[in-house]
Amino acid sequence: MEPQKIERTFSNARFSTSRGSRHSKAKCVLTTILIVEDDPKTADLIDRYLAKEGFLTQTANDGRRALDVFRDIQPDLILLDAMLPHLDGFEVCAAIRRTSNVPILFLTARAEEADLVLGLGLGADDYLAKPFSPRELVARVKALLRRARVSQDVNNSTTQVISGLQYVNNKRRFELNGQTLDLTPIEFTLLQAMFGAPGRVFLRSELLDKLYPSGDPVIDRVVDVHIGKLRQKLGDDPNQPTYIHTVRGLGYRFADSETP
Repeated sequence: MEPQKIERTFSNARFSTSRGSRHSKAKCVLTTILIVEDDPKTADLIDRYLAKEGFLTQTANDGRRALDVFRDIQPDLILLDAMLPHLDGFEVCAAIRRTSNVPILFLTARAEEADLVLGLGLGADDYLAKPFSPRELVARVKALLRRARVSQDVNNSTTQVISGLQYVNNKRRFELNGQTLDLTPIEFTLLQAMFGAPGRVFLRSELLDKLYPSGDPVIDRVVDVHIGKLRQKLGDDPNQPTYIHTVRGLGYRFADSETP
C-alpha cells in the first residue's frame, strides 16, 4: 500500500492530530503514526517523543477504535499494544494485514516467546517489550520506515528471474508468474537479500542483522516466523521447496536456477 502523507503547515512546535498544530508559512509532508495504547501515560510519552522527531501522530485506546482510525487516516506506521480492550493487538494486527502492509511495531509487556512469535506470525514487522527506552522506540520506528521506503523506491529498469519469480528493479517489487507479491517491508527485505545471492547459505544471524541493523537483541526464531510467512506467499512447500531451502543448524538458502 502506498503510504499516505498528510500536508501540514507548521512551525517548530509539536505535531499531533489529537492536540492540533501550530502554523507558519512553511509546509512539509509529515509521516503519520498511529499509536494504539490503552494506558494514557504511555501513549502520551510515546506521542511526545515522536512529535519531537517531527512525526504526526494519532492515538487510539482500544482495538475497535484502532481499526476505525486506521481506516480514516491510513497511517505510515502503527505502534500496537498487545493487550487492549474490546479487540486485543493480535486481532487488530490480523484485521489490518487483510488489507494493508503498513509497518506494525508491537509494544508488549507479554515478553513470552510464544506471544512474540504469534504477533510476528500475524504479520507484525517488529516488537519492543515494555518497559522500553523512548529513544530505542524512535530508532525502531525510523528503521521500519526506512525499510518501507526502500520497498517503494524506483531504480534502474533491469530484471532478474528465478523459477518464475521476478525482481523488477525499476518498480522495486517481486512478481511471481506475472503477479505482484504483496509483501511487508520485513518480507521484502528478507526476499531481496536471499534472491540477490541464489545458492548462498544465509545464517540466521546474518538475516537478523539485515532486519535489525541497530544490533538490538532479537530471538533467532523471529527469522523463522518471517520465513514461514514469506513461504506462504510464495506458495513454497518447506518439505519440497522451490525457492527457500532450510539448511539445518545454519539458516536458509535461496535456490538458483540450476538447483530448484
